[in-house]
Amino acid sequence: MGHPDEINALEAQSDDIDTKEGEQDEPVQLHRKLKARHISMIAIGGAIGTGLIVGTGSALAAGPGSLLIAYCFMGLVVWTVMCGLGEMAAWLPLSSGFTGYAGRFCDPALGFTLGWCYYLKYIILPPTQLTAAALVITFWPKTSADNVSPGVWIAIFMVAIIVINYFGVKTFGELEFWLSSFKVIVILGIILCAFIFALGGGPDHDRRGFRYWHEPGAFATKYVDGSLGKFLAFWSTMVQATFAFLGTELIGVTVGEAQNPRKTIPKAIKLTFWRIIVFYILSVLFVGMLVPYNSKDLAFATKAKNSAAASPFVVAMKQVAALPHIINGCILVFVLSAANSDLYIATRTLYGLAREEKAPKIFARTNQAGVPIFALALSAAFCLLAFMSVSNGSKEVFGYFTDMVSIFGLLTWISLLITHIFFIRARLAQGVDESTLAYKAPLGIIGSSIALFFCVLLAFTRSFGVFIHNPEKYGNFDYKTFITSYLGIPLYMMAFTGWKFFKKTEIVKPHDADIWTGKAEIDREEAEYEAMMAIEHQNLTGWNKIYKQSLAWLF
Repeated sequence: MGHPDEINALEAQSDDIDTKEGEQDEPVQLHRKLKARHISMIAIGGAIGTGLIVGTGSALAAGPGSLLIAYCFMGLVVWTVMCGLGEMAAWLPLSSGFTGYAGRFCDPALGFTLGWCYYLKYIILPPTQLTAAALVITFWPKTSADNVSPGVWIAIFMVAIIVINYFGVKTFGELEFWLSSFKVIVILGIILCAFIFALGGGPDHDRRGFRYWHEPGAFATKYVDGSLGKFLAFWSTMVQATFAFLGTELIGVTVGEAQNPRKTIPKAIKLTFWRIIVFYILSVLFVGMLVPYNSKDLAFATKAKNSAAASPFVVAMKQVAALPHIINGCILVFVLSAANSDLYIATRTLYGLAREEKAPKIFARTNQAGVPIFALALSAAFCLLAFMSVSNGSKEVFGYFTDMVSIFGLLTWISLLITHIFFIRARLAQGVDESTLAYKAPLGIIGSSIALFFCVLLAFTRSFGVFIHNPEKYGNFDYKTFITSYLGIPLYMMAFTGWKFFKKTEIVKPHDADIWTGKAEIDREEAEYEAMMAIEHQNLTGWNKIYKQSLAWLF
């Protein structure tokens, strides 16, 4: 979840400034001060967020087997989305990103809908992160809800992220660079420790292996007993798995703004694949080996309101006395970093919509530091939703926010997959030779169609539990979860049909899709860039030469 993978693309929207707009008295330009090292490290650290660190706790309640299968399945779906987006971004990098591809290849109404769906996701994410922070901090007795109201911590953290975003992109970029570096180091350390502990290398020398997969078991039951109950428990973990992967696909937008997309696109997708394997699959595999799904130490597996770890990674490290406290502190930093970057993306997304005249123009105004101040104010106002956890409890509110973010994320993936299918139809209809593609999605139109089917299926069935009778919690119908889980679908349909009706847009036919405008210029710039880099490569000396021959593949 640290979703800042698209930051470079969002900053680059200032490149498409109309000359008349540039002559206005009101400043409307962003300041492009993010360096290459900022983008690279933030992109890598973006895989490590609240969904993986905290959301895994509720998913583990379904059993380690369900957790691992759900993350593998959603990882494959996300990779398919990434490949489709990568194919379009490598062919024609657009600063408008998602909305540009949807509007060109599919329907302008889909571009409008995707842009607002995207924004709605990111205005919900900051209060989600702040709620998670309030949940994480209850691990320590002195800061638990019994001693300090969660509202106090939410207020402190909210002011901090707003101030950081107010001081401009340079401050934000530098801070996020170091926070992302810190996250990568810590999560790799956690994975290594978990692997050692699972093999008996911890202080207790207990070689657990897959013991907890046998007792209490790899698959828990939910709602009913037997195989059906195990399947229902597995399917319920899809919400958390979706939430954990949100934002991973955004690197496709970032590399779409890169100087050399024909090389950076394949590199980015390979990196994303390994990010999924290392950060997600290995993490949930090892945590499932160390923490049983019925652990009393796990907040989501117990009815206790505090003094329990919100993250299963904290529980997994409890063999060493001080280690859980250190890891919990690190996780708190992770969550605040995610909240900071999510508020940034929400602000720039609204700015982009205003520049495209899909939102009120006031949100395109910036201050002297290049910060869209009105867009920041509106986006920051939604952080106040986090105070709901004061009365309802952090765990319950975190679940509601996760539901809302997940449905908007799924609708974004659905839109991207539809756009990729339309793009393939357009290039086939217009006779584009596949050998001329800078990057081609390995699974092609079949892969995107299958992924689309499962995303649609998941969108409608993800919260099936609301229809199951539960007299102890909500009676015959859980209307709260139903609203938060499915609210995004009618909003999505209303935005699409409304824009289509008022603007009289039409679905783009394959032969009429504009897949060429701007491509010749990009090809020319790429040829110039390749020639320039070839000359620079010949003149490399010292550390620069060592870097190019070693770490350059990663950064």
